[in-house]
Amino acid sequence: MARHRSSLVPLASAYAALVAYASLYPFTDWQVPGVSPWAFITLPWPRWWTTFDLVSNLLGYMPLGGLLCGALLRSGAHRVAAVLLATALGALLSGTLEVLQNYLPSRVPSNVDWGLNTLGTLAGALFVLLLAALGWMGRWQTLRDRWFIPQSAGGLALLLLWPAALLFPTPVPLGLGHVALRLHELLQQWLIDTPLEAWALQLEPPGFEVLTPGYELITVAMGLMAPCLLAFTVSPPTWRRGLLVLGAVVLGLAATTLSTTLNFGPSHATAWVTQSAPLGWVVGAGAALVLVFVPPRLGAAIGALLIAAMMVLVNAAPADPYFASSLQGWEQGRFIRFHGLAQWVGWLWPYVALAYLLARVLSRSPRPQ
Repeated sequence: MARHRSSLVPLASAYAALVAYASLYPFTDWQVPGVSPWAFITLPWPRWWTTFDLVSNLLGYMPLGGLLCGALLRSGAHRVAAVLLATALGALLSGTLEVLQNYLPSRVPSNVDWGLNTLGTLAGALFVLLLAALGWMGRWQTLRDRWFIPQSAGGLALLLLWPAALLFPTPVPLGLGHVALRLHELLQQWLIDTPLEAWALQLEPPGFEVLTPGYELITVAMGLMAPCLLAFTVSPPTWRRGLLVLGAVVLGLAATTLSTTLNFGPSHATAWVTQSAPLGWVVGAGAALVLVFVPPRLGAAIGALLIAAMMVLVNAAPADPYFASSLQGWEQGRFIRFHGLAQWVGWLWPYVALAYLLARVLSRSPRPQ
């Protein structure tokens, strides 16, 4: 198989990093264990376990196995070698994290988790191998060549991560990158017992200005336009961009509704629909359609400006009681295992997208035909 620069490489790297975060969260009270770090390997079957634990450990590593195997296949590796190497990398990652959990009092290393993670990696790799055997890898390459420019791996990875980023609660629909309040809290913690402690404690936390309906509308519109303009930078200016806008609308609606369902229950799945949100969706989609035929570099410049403005408005949004309740449910309740995965994608997506778009603006690569 010919070698291709694949978007699966950054996706696999990002997923591995997020798995590591979720496995080692909350990164506090590190201490040397009283037993060998390898002692967990020979432990008997745990006395207490749940079906959810088994299934989540198995399923959690399946995407990693699939991404690794797909990236290896697209790089030209033999199919058997790709499956074996992907499984070995997943097992190495899981084993390393289990060893590190010895040093965290809040985490318990488990040979069962290690085994299930390895099996999950193997299952994901075999699934992608099946897709390759059925010809789906070749079909995807043909589709990608038709819809996107050659140097599009990073942009496609960001586009695929966008719906996942929306699963973490946001103060405004589609309003990713809400980090100001967390940075304020971290700054106060870091400056405790320093000469700047009094100054830090007097700092007003951000997010106390209530967004007017007009500003909320603008924020939602820019939140939808962000992935659309990102897509425009990796796709030729043709009618197909209109379908990419439609895809962003559908995925955004689905991810936002799913996030609300996870937080408040199925009966409140549309609780995100406020006075301004639907109109913001319409305005964002309409504006993106108007820009369908802009050159990729100009689209990148407009997208960078929109994302920067969106982040300013998002970080000025108040931390209302419902938003705070959502965060508490994710961080302390039933979503704790997926906390790190969704949280970091939701926090970092617009900042990484902004850096990517700025790199596109400054790039001297020839204009795609």
